Amino acid sequence: MTWFKVDDTAHAHPKLLRAGNAALGLWVRAGAYAAQHLTEGVIPGVVAQLYGTAPQARKLVASSLWHAAGHDCTRCKQPPAGDYVMHDFLIYNPTRARVEDDRAKAAERQQRARERAAEQRNQERNPLDPSANRPRIDDDPRPEKREPSANQIEFPEDIAGQGDQSQRDNLDPSRSPRPDPARPAVPPTEVQPASYGSTPAVPPNLRPLRDALTAAGVVVEWSLTEADWFHLEAIVKRTAVPALVDHAREQWRRARSRPRSVRYFVPGWTALPPVPTGAPTSPGADVIPLNTARPGRVQRAADLFRTAALDDPQESAQ
Repeated sequence: MTWFKVDDTAHAHPKLLRAGNAALGLWVRAGAYAAQHLTEGVIPGVVAQLYGTAPQARKLVASSLWHAAGHDCTRCKQPPAGDYVMHDFLIYNPTRARVEDDRAKAAERQQRARERAAEQRNQERNPLDPSANRPRIDDDPRPEKREPSANQIEFPEDIAGQGDQSQRDNLDPSRSPRPDPARPAVPPTEVQPASYGSTPAVPPNLRPLRDALTAAGVVVEWSLTEADWFHLEAIVKRTAVPALVDHAREQWRRARSRPRSVRYFVPGWTALPPVPTGAPTSPGADVIPLNTARPGRVQRAADLFRTAALDDPQESAQ
């Protein structure tokens, strides 16, 4: 943003007093236009016609606040034919080149500040720990890793149990051999979620809620902590699954951006009242259907006359 500078004594300057308040308004608006568009004081003729009148522009020229094409002022540039130039604009206001240079320097300073802030945030999230990147060496020769000589005791092979072959070292191993790294102790289908983290394991008590939400189109992540699982199980026991699904579907519809985790619904679920035993848990379960087949006016009139005839003995005799 650039500024159109006006001297604090302009209110009493002879040129402005000679031009008058109406022409002075055109002068101020045109000066702001020149500062914004970096015209260096040049006022196009269409802008002068848009912001003021021809007599006001002539007053500004007559009072030497503006110059028309062909003027004889040595300090101001010549405007194109039909345009105007503000007198001594570049004496009080910066040139186009200076404004663009200041803007480029400000953008560069802002970019460096953003890079420093991003680097600082990265360091706060990932603190530098040289010990975490250093490979582990069991026989580290550093002095602080060495065991004191008083604690170094020589153990013979037979005391340590290495004198003879053990049962596991025989050719015929026992029924409980050492675990083979190539053969996991649990089926691969059970270790795959824990190894890759692609599908978090959901407790059996919460799988109906997950399946109902997915069927309703509410697809979210289920990566929770152990405390969150217990909290969610308590909510399911207190409130029926259909009520939770209805509440989540409404929150899903009203959300500005699609929720990514099931944690988004937990505060609303916690505030829901418990569902009484035997109460309906699905939408429309407590609605009594009405009989839509109603008799017309002719049928109702016939029924009315028939009832009156049954109540009147003479009509019944006839």
